[in-house]
Order: sequence, then C-alpha cells, then structure tokens
Amino acid sequence: MTQLHDLRLQLLVQQESERIADSQPTELDLSVVQARCLCWLALLAEAHDDQASDAERRGDTEQAMGWFADSMRLRDVIQVVTSIEIPLPGLTEGDADSRFDGGGDSDGGFSSEPPLAA
Repeated sequence: MTQLHDLRLQLLVQQESERIADSQPTELDLSVVQARCLCWLALLAEAHDDQASDAERRGDTEQAMGWFADSMRLRDVIQVVTSIEIPLPGLTEGDADSRFDGGGDSDGGFSSEPPLAA
C-alpha cells in the first residue's frame, strides 16, 4: 500500500510540474510555484491527519503515530515554504528604491528593503 501511495504522490507532483511549466512557458513565476506548493502540502497534511485518525479509531496505535508524525513533518515543510522570501513579480529593484528611498540610487540599484515573505 505504501508503494501505491508513493507512486500516486509522484504522479501528482509530475502533473503539477507540467501544469506550472505549461502555464509559464517563458518565465517561471516563483510566487505561483510557492502558492501551488503550499496548496498541495496543506492537502497532503490534511490527508495524513485523516489517516492518523482512521488508524486510531481502528486501534492501530503504531500506524496512527506514523501518520501523525508524517503530518507534523509536512506542517514543518509548510512553515519553511511559507517563510521563503520571493520578490514580487514586475517590481524591479530600481522601482523599489524610488518608492521606498525617495528615488535615490546610491546603493547601485538594489533596495535596502527585504523581499516580501509569501
């Protein structure tokens, strides 16, 4: 059963990669990739929680603990992916300088402001 689950997950990841590549043929928008990853990770974490609850109801404590541990790992990954800072598309570094620093370009065109977190 685990092998089937792994193959299904691999297929889902491959299909989503193809969708992203097809929708962004020339330039990949990392904020779109990040949002899609977060959606998939949230769905997987919820599915693992459901599996843990089902195993607990059946009295299979070991299996329930395994599913629960996996769901917690997924939630940790969600926190990591959420914390990745991706610059907003269409906003060049010079635009950020002129908006935040009053138009000065003393730092070579790079904004002193950190990128926005997703």
